Amino acid sequence: MNAESDRSDALAQDFVRFSVESGVLRFGEFKTKAGRLSPYFFNAGLFDDGAKLGRLAGFYARRLIDSGLPFDMLFGPAYKGITLAAAVAIELARLGRNVPFAYNRKEAKDHGEGGSLVGAPVAGRVLIVDDVMSAGTSVRESIAMIRDAGATPCGVAIALDRQEKAAEGGQEKPWSAVQYVRDQLQLEVVAIATLRDLLQFLSSQSDPSLAEHRPAVSAYRDRYGV
Repeated sequence: MNAESDRSDALAQDFVRFSVESGVLRFGEFKTKAGRLSPYFFNAGLFDDGAKLGRLAGFYARRLIDSGLPFDMLFGPAYKGITLAAAVAIELARLGRNVPFAYNRKEAKDHGEGGSLVGAPVAGRVLIVDDVMSAGTSVRESIAMIRDAGATPCGVAIALDRQEKAAEGGQEKPWSAVQYVRDQLQLEVVAIATLRDLLQFLSSQSDPSLAEHRPAVSAYRDRYGV
């Protein structure tokens, strides 16, 4: 394992720990959009104060910088992506990489500046920032908006890659949403952490209240993982 991999693994483990401590990553029994019963749930909406949002942005920014992915600006799809793109832009600027950002409205505005896009002009290589990717629907919508503006979507940054089979129209797919975006849409996906990182975190726990969840998460991966 090289030094970059060591840093990446450490970053992922720190992020999983932070998510658990913040109550954003929870264990139990949760029904997903696909109708599956998941033993864990990740809700980025619970990064809901300045300190937590600032730390989250730091993880995104460090992962993006380590990835070496070239981009000219950030795009945040409504709604969660709006806050994420703004926060990550602030953190990147703090680290010496000042880039513009934009986001979309759910409904186009017919007065004032009008339109559905807000923020900097959408141009150049545009990186989409979101929390998780379930079916790739949000990404496809963002890609369309970015291309309609005359810009080029270049990648997607997410907090957690669930590494599980996508489900659309009630049908289970043999690929994950992330694999679909990489292979079919030809966009790079940068994730702060993955399901594999979560399992590694649970395996390393001396706290039995956390370690006890590993068998259920592992079984879920065996059933739905890619």
